Amino acid sequence: MKPYVKVAITVVCTLGVLVVGVGAFVYSGAYDIGADAPHTRPVFAVLQTLRDRSIRARSEDLKLPDLDDPQLVLKGAGQYAAMCTGCHLAPGMEDSEIRPGLYPQPPNLAQVRVDPKAAFWAIKHGIKMSAMPAWGHSHDDPTIWSMVAFLQKLPDMTPAQYKAIVAKAPPDDDMVMGGDHHDAGHPGMGDMPGMAGTTGAPPAQ
Repeated sequence: MKPYVKVAITVVCTLGVLVVGVGAFVYSGAYDIGADAPHTRPVFAVLQTLRDRSIRARSEDLKLPDLDDPQLVLKGAGQYAAMCTGCHLAPGMEDSEIRPGLYPQPPNLAQVRVDPKAAFWAIKHGIKMSAMPAWGHSHDDPTIWSMVAFLQKLPDMTPAQYKAIVAKAPPDDDMVMGGDHHDAGHPGMGDMPGMAGTTGAPPAQ
């Protein structure tokens, strides 16, 4: 038998064993899929890289509108208050009822300025196997861009400035001001009512 044939057979057999092994592992149910059981570091790193590269590849050609347009920012403030704070918080919020149970932990968008193209794509399309929904099913592109515009301003806002801009924002059917911060675990509820995205949740040690 020629050497290259032996090599080919060895490669095929090795791949076959790997496929069978992975299949057996998946079917066994040994991997804990619970949100309260963090991924191992290698799995977390692979999934994080997969997510980041996937979003970048699909968002890099997007054309940005004028994200400094005051009316766009104002509209986005209302949308954010109605849809996002339960997971992504707001100035003056330390936590919400739903946030501690989310894995990976969503970024605190009151403290992090996100890339606008990536933010638009993630808001519109959501992210598989996370709490981030695809808002594009219920919101048009201009509305999503308004949220992106607001996100560029949010990290620089004080709690008072945040409340003031939300109070002036065009009304949104889901937005309710007033109440307890703990109510903000559900979109449209609480004093600062919620894009569960996915960033640096600590992997298992």
